[in-house]
Amino acid sequence: MYRKINKMSDVYYSENHEQDNLYEQDNLLAQRFNLFTLLKFAFPTIFMMIFMGLYTIVDTIFVSRFINTNALSAINIVCPIINLIVGIGTMLATGGSAIVARKMGNGDIEGANKAFSLIVLSGVVIGVIITGIGIVFMDYIIIWLGASEVLIKYCRSYLFIILVFASANILQVLFQCLFVTAGKPQFGLWLVLGAGCANIILDYVFIALLQMGISGAALATGVGYLIPTISGMVFFSKNKGLLKFCIPRLDKRILFEACFNGSSEMVGQLSTAVTTFLFNAMMMKLIGEDGVAAITIIIYSQFLLTSLYIGFSMGVAPIISYNYGSENNTQLNHVFKICILFISVASLLVFIFSISCSPIIVEIFSQRGSRVYEIARSGFYIFSFSFIFCGYNIFTSSMFTALSNGKVSAILSFLRTFGFITIGLLILPNILNINGIWLAVPSAEILTLFLTIFCICKYKNRYKDRKSTR
Repeated sequence: MYRKINKMSDVYYSENHEQDNLYEQDNLLAQRFNLFTLLKFAFPTIFMMIFMGLYTIVDTIFVSRFINTNALSAINIVCPIINLIVGIGTMLATGGSAIVARKMGNGDIEGANKAFSLIVLSGVVIGVIITGIGIVFMDYIIIWLGASEVLIKYCRSYLFIILVFASANILQVLFQCLFVTAGKPQFGLWLVLGAGCANIILDYVFIALLQMGISGAALATGVGYLIPTISGMVFFSKNKGLLKFCIPRLDKRILFEACFNGSSEMVGQLSTAVTTFLFNAMMMKLIGEDGVAAITIIIYSQFLLTSLYIGFSMGVAPIISYNYGSENNTQLNHVFKICILFISVASLLVFIFSISCSPIIVEIFSQRGSRVYEIARSGFYIFSFSFIFCGYNIFTSSMFTALSNGKVSAILSFLRTFGFITIGLLILPNILNINGIWLAVPSAEILTLFLTIFCICKYKNRYKDRKSTR
């Protein structure tokens, strides 16, 4: 699909197919990118994340329409646990991908494969531990998360099944990122499409036909996790290209670096978990279960609308890591400028879409004229202003991760998803009541943007002054 531009590949192309595959991936990451080729490279990941957002929303639509809004509220109550699982997967994926791509850029293919295998194995082990601990203490966790008596039974049914599939959840997040690093973003795209379609079909079968309730929604989601997980295990076991499974070596430095580099994404997910808890608590206090249902609608809609930025950032991260590892300073700066241009245009379009289509989006989840609909619709207009700024913050955090600067990335992510939002939730509702809750996220994004600009200005010379090798 992608044009080979490195002339060395022409020399080796005729030797054997395996060798050709090795140079093909290197050339994909090393090519001179423009806006079109960069979007072409990142498109599978962008589409993958958008589609994941879509089928997640479809999941919640089935729950709200075929069960009730209390079931929808219950999903958001246990959402912090899901955030934790996804956070671990994302941490290992982004931090590990940066290590693997950097080693590939340095020509250390054996080291890349050992690091890759160790990271995947670690994901499996951590998932098993989460499943065991989560099931044993599940009732305590649900109560601690603030579930009311009405919501406890829904939370218990949903969370149990989600915990069973914890390892699969972590691995599917891992493979989504590592397929890009392996030069096979299209394969990852097709797997997500398959998983999403399976989830939607099974939602209908389990919830609408078999009347399994919220347990059916959880089971459909879990089966969706298994498709990219099993496919990824098979692919990397038989892959003849650069990236494949091997016998890993327990290297604590690799694990530490992966966790440290990806800590911003982990912090982001944990922060989201805490802020989701705070949103739920505030809504339960001010409005009750209907308020929790309303914030659930907006949070899930936010995931869909920000998936464009997340997918783009994940898609270009291997390019940034590769050029950083190969010390291609010129290309690194060029890619950065293209990314900022894309984020600027996308932010404007997403904001316009969210403002104009928010009533339609809310109506998909709740009946027009209902209390949940009115709460969510009025809040969406205010919340939409966050989409103007969040793209820059998401990309910058991902960029510093790709540059192996986990410290800056973690600070940006922590303040964006936790620090500033928490401050906003503690102050603004006391002044503006319910509108203060909706303003918490836009305010946090604006404050983070100022910090983002400061960090870019502060660290640009560190990468600008590096000797360019190409």
